Amino acid sequence: MTECPALVQVFEDNVELGKRLCSFVKDRYDEAVASRGKFHVAVSGGSLPKFLKGLSKRQDIDWTKWWVYFCDERFVPNDDPDSNYGALKQVLLDDISIPDCQILKINSSVSVEEAAKEYENKMREQLPTMDLDLALCGMGPDGHTCSLFPGHALLSEDSVDVAPISDSPKPPPKRITMTYRLLRKCHQVVFVVTGESKVPMVVSSLHDDLDKTTPAGRVRPDSGKLFWFLDSKAAAGLPDRSATPATN
Repeated sequence: MTECPALVQVFEDNVELGKRLCSFVKDRYDEAVASRGKFHVAVSGGSLPKFLKGLSKRQDIDWTKWWVYFCDERFVPNDDPDSNYGALKQVLLDDISIPDCQILKINSSVSVEEAAKEYENKMREQLPTMDLDLALCGMGPDGHTCSLFPGHALLSEDSVDVAPISDSPKPPPKRITMTYRLLRKCHQVVFVVTGESKVPMVVSSLHDDLDKTTPAGRVRPDSGKLFWFLDSKAAAGLPDRSATPATN
């Protein structure tokens, strides 16, 4: 087996995890602004946005330097309950001052294929190199991340950075998603995974070979860093539950 080259940190509970994640994001923001004057970050949906709520209390962030994207998005209006943008808006965006034009949202008024092309093109306008400073990813109980599901053809997609999907095994069926081609370009990727239902997939993601691992386990930046933030329940199946500090 080939170990996943990730730095793993285990937290006793979600409160501790959320605090450390917010500090980690702030550190990455500082690095990005120092190097290129902006911070380009992608966020997943699911339970991940709630861990970012603590950022709204910080007084040492210039939100005008943030550019926010979504690792995947459901093909629904932005005010739909299924919207990943809506989830982040509710827990964070409504309480901070990122200019709306710097939050890249899906256009659900066109076809899902056109929406994916438009999203990639607009992202490229703001970030021509498509090298995100940070991608915050989650993982489902089946091992999927973004909208990259086990056994799906998109796992082999390497011609675009953002792809449409019309047959998601998880509703809603139509979505757009960042592909491995884009995730490989990221400077840093963090997986946030909690709960005992994720134990088998965490073990596979961190210890199985690339051809056998989960979709989440296949996310490995070409030259960037990879981190996994786990709560103690999700980490219960790891042979060594002690954490490698997720620092610079």
